[in-house]
Amino acid sequence: MAAGDERYELPEELKMASRMVRDYVQKEIIPLEHDLEHDSISIPDTEFNRLAPKAKAMGMWCIGVPQEFDGGGLSIFAQVVIEEEMVQHAAGLYAPVYGTMGTSPPEIIWHGTPYQIETYGLPTVRGARKAWFAITEPTGGSDPARAIQTRAVRDGDDWVINGSKVFISGALWGDWGIVFARTDPETRRGITAFIVENDSPGFSLTPIPVMRAYTPAQLFFDNLRVPDRNVLGEVDKGWDLLANKLLARGRIPYSSANLGVSVIAHRMAVEYSKTRETFGAPLATRQAIQWMLVDSEVEIRTCRWLIWEAAWKYDAGEDFRLEGSIAKLYSAEVLGKVVDRSIQIHGGYGVTHEMPLERWYREARIRRIGEGASEVQRIVIAREILNPAGRPPA
Repeated sequence: MAAGDERYELPEELKMASRMVRDYVQKEIIPLEHDLEHDSISIPDTEFNRLAPKAKAMGMWCIGVPQEFDGGGLSIFAQVVIEEEMVQHAAGLYAPVYGTMGTSPPEIIWHGTPYQIETYGLPTVRGARKAWFAITEPTGGSDPARAIQTRAVRDGDDWVINGSKVFISGALWGDWGIVFARTDPETRRGITAFIVENDSPGFSLTPIPVMRAYTPAQLFFDNLRVPDRNVLGEVDKGWDLLANKLLARGRIPYSSANLGVSVIAHRMAVEYSKTRETFGAPLATRQAIQWMLVDSEVEIRTCRWLIWEAAWKYDAGEDFRLEGSIAKLYSAEVLGKVVDRSIQIHGGYGVTHEMPLERWYREARIRRIGEGASEVQRIVIAREILNPAGRPPA
């Protein structure tokens, strides 16, 4: 191998796609936000209907959905590169480009039957329906094998579900969702996934106000009847769908969103430090400011490679769970630190509604809890490095 051959660069096609999304955000999304309320999570229908066809024409509609199901069919690695650009606007952390590039259903729907894909998956990709998934319960969320107490019992051709879920994102605006319920109370992993429609008798929900505008909900199941055809996967075998195909996989794009907002918050701090003067000199000349900017720069670059490593392993079909947990842990904590430094550099302006920084500050705090709290990720990582279970040495 010749000297220099070891250098890695993004494929040219992916570079072009990334630039295209960056231009889309800067030219189409950010100008709209100037006229929106500070915590908006949606845009007027007229604007959505104008922009969605543009995203489809760019080939950027539901980029993670397989092409056979009308999506972009991109690898996880390509998705994280593009998502880093997609989220770089005020609402980007929880409403990337306001859904104008499509809103994908939970990935595990593609493991369903043809009926389930046709009835739920495809209409959601096409924008006719919206979806959610529900795992966390009042009894806990970080250990679903033990915490799930919602029960589903077979009754003829139906299943009857009773219980509750909490902090469920997207349910307030959804039409259907995937609910994980216990079907075998004798085993920790005796869990089954069910497709539930929001308008079903026995299903109700209530909003849970939190510090972000994208409000989660508590769900209640009171003798909710679900037909057997809405069982997703095998009865009592839902653990793999939950733990590996949904949660572990989801940590990778979740981390790339953390990274993208870190990037734009850091960029704002760099630009402001060069123009804001104190005591006759720009902030950028102050060592205290320089060190904050350096710390953010180093953390962002490290974060990107950790996310890329997890994505590469997933796409290669390798065990990616350790790398996914590392990416999620590090990206969530970096996001909080980078946004905090940017606010500090901006001073009073950093906490005004004229800038998105205080919004990101509130939302970033949630990211250390969502998709598995930082402490839980540390437990997972420690377990893996102390008992690698056949992993090759690092």
